[in-house]
Amino acid sequence: MYQGKFYRLLHPRPTVVVVTRCPNGGLNLMPASWNTPVSEDPPTVAVAVDRGSYTHECLQHHRYATLNVPPIDAADLVYRLGSVSGREVDKVAQFGVRLAPSQKVDVPRMADALAAYEVEVYKEVEVGEVTLYIFRVLDTWVASGVADQWGFDFKKVNIPLHGAGRAFYKVDPRPVYAKKTT
Repeated sequence: MYQGKFYRLLHPRPTVVVVTRCPNGGLNLMPASWNTPVSEDPPTVAVAVDRGSYTHECLQHHRYATLNVPPIDAADLVYRLGSVSGREVDKVAQFGVRLAPSQKVDVPRMADALAAYEVEVYKEVEVGEVTLYIFRVLDTWVASGVADQWGFDFKKVNIPLHGAGRAFYKVDPRPVYAKKTT
């Protein structure tokens, strides 16, 4: 029987940074590798958030957020953002995170992200210790020249894939193509 945490066999996973507006009027930033697209119609993305976290409190207060896809060179920042609580630290100030205005929600996106989704809470599902927030995507922003209709161009940019703890991986830019079926 496997002795590690069961979910580590599903890692590494793409990491997003969830930006939320909080009850104190400030912003909180939380890295989340437990995220996935859910549906194209309506366009939705799900993120698992621990119910004891400040991000959960913020999402209960304000139902809009941005989901930001950072570049691989932000792995140190992503790790630091996940190592302290927004209840105790103003993460924007503490880590010098640059923000940019969103188009459809009143929560900013990370200015240095490769892409950002502007979202609103669509549904919530309580599972164990987390709430699975299903967000409706209201708008998508992407940095110029880093993606096409198929997604990111990994010959130009890379994203942090979270393994465990401080371990992040990047995508190999060489695709592996499955054989065509006959």
